[in-house]
Amino acid sequence: MNPYTLNVQPIWQLDDEQFFQLSQANPELKLERTPQGNLMIISPTGGETGNCNAELIAEFSLWNRQKQQGKVFDSSTGFKLPNGAIRSPDLAWIKQERWDNLSEQEHRKFPCLAPDFVLELR
Repeated sequence: MNPYTLNVQPIWQLDDEQFFQLSQANPELKLERTPQGNLMIISPTGGETGNCNAELIAEFSLWNRQKQQGKVFDSSTGFKLPNGAIRSPDLAWIKQERWDNLSEQEHRKFPCLAPDFVLELR
């Protein structure tokens, strides 16, 4: 499904903290932000896609437990990318040393980095 894009720029510009608070206040919505600051509302997936996504995360998590080289994240995790966008891929992986270089506050909010690996189901 295609996301709905809401152009909010003519009215206001959400900074990172405001976008985080908006996301936390509306947990039933999957929100992302474009580099231009527009909000994207992502529809939930169907059963087949949700199951495939869960299987991929399980497989990737098992691989990561064996290798112990990083952190695996699900589609609920937003990442602040260098271009200002905040995106939530279906699956993401970050090398352990890059994760360890982030502050505790960055761990709790949207990590300010591009993941080393992402997987997006279509």
